[in-house]
Amino acid sequence: MESEHRNNRKYRQAKQRVKELKGFYWHFAIYMLVNLFLTVNKVIRNYYNGESLNEAIWNFDTFSVWFFWGIGIFFHGMNVFGYPLILGKNWEEGKIKKIMEEDERQIRKYK
Repeated sequence: MESEHRNNRKYRQAKQRVKELKGFYWHFAIYMLVNLFLTVNKVIRNYYNGESLNEAIWNFDTFSVWFFWGIGIFFHGMNVFGYPLILGKNWEEGKIKKIMEEDERQIRKYK
């Protein structure tokens, strides 16, 4: 019975991990598609508004979305791939264990 529970727990953990990875990959794909579209659109518009191709490409406005959204992608990736900066997996598991122990104490208190 315990082996079955352990396997079920491992399955849930693996399923959660796949969900996190899938979320990151979708986030990254959307980041790339949206930013490529915005960049090409901005460069073409700036070029036809009189800027040289070099000026149109190397304008901070062209890359600001890449940069600031990229910061979010970076932190999302850090969290998904095991480098949590604030509340990571160890914190979550420790908190769950603490809450379960408190619940067990409360149940024992009334028995």
